[in-house]
Amino acid sequence: MKNTKVLLAIVIAILFVACNFTEEIYFKTDGSGKLNIGFDGSEMMQMIPETDSIVSEGVIDSTLVFKDFLREKKDSIAKLPLEEQANLEKLEPFSLHMQVDATNGIMNFEMFTNFMEVSEVNDAFNTFQNASTMGPAASGKPMAKNGGNEATQVDYTFTGNTFSRKTVIKDQKLFQKSIDSLQSAEMFLSGSTYTFRYHFPKKVKFTNVDEATFSMDGKTMIYEVNFLEMMKDPESIHIEVELEQ
Repeated sequence: MKNTKVLLAIVIAILFVACNFTEEIYFKTDGSGKLNIGFDGSEMMQMIPETDSIVSEGVIDSTLVFKDFLREKKDSIAKLPLEEQANLEKLEPFSLHMQVDATNGIMNFEMFTNFMEVSEVNDAFNTFQNASTMGPAASGKPMAKNGGNEATQVDYTFTGNTFSRKTVIKDQKLFQKSIDSLQSAEMFLSGSTYTFRYHFPKKVKFTNVDEATFSMDGKTMIYEVNFLEMMKDPESIHIEVELEQ
């Protein structure tokens, strides 16, 4: 893809700059659906110099299908350690759509995939962060290891009329290292947000999240948190939703 290198450069950049993410899930009555993880980088665009390749590329509207990309780069990926290959393989079900228009200050992209059961997209945000390793992987250079991805795990369940999103810390030492690495970026990340937007096939009867808001029909739940606080205490994000019969 013509704009692959620019796209991957942006993926890497947003992990270290102020960011506003949206985790959005659309559920059908049978439990299948679609997951999007979106990023609004309009504020970040204001910080990028005009000489940067992201700006000089002009208007970009591209979709990267990871399945195709991994097949194209399979020879380079095969030379990586098995653990890093496994992390890249997790990207295979996803696609990444990007829109960049420097003149109008637009930088939006979303990673998305369909699922039969929501558990298929467990750890989607960690998988999204792993996309940053593809830049070095594609060029054959050593890639930095992101221990923070392996330190936590997000699990989704949707059984009957009950939905759950729960985060657990799997490795406390790796988690502490990832927290320490955030210190230098706290000034940028302090104003960043992470918004959960869940669309259900029925009206929400109950949720454990007091701060959540709802659409007029009661089927869409919206919950916004501070991104930095979530990264420092991921287990505090435990969402339970019960739908009406």
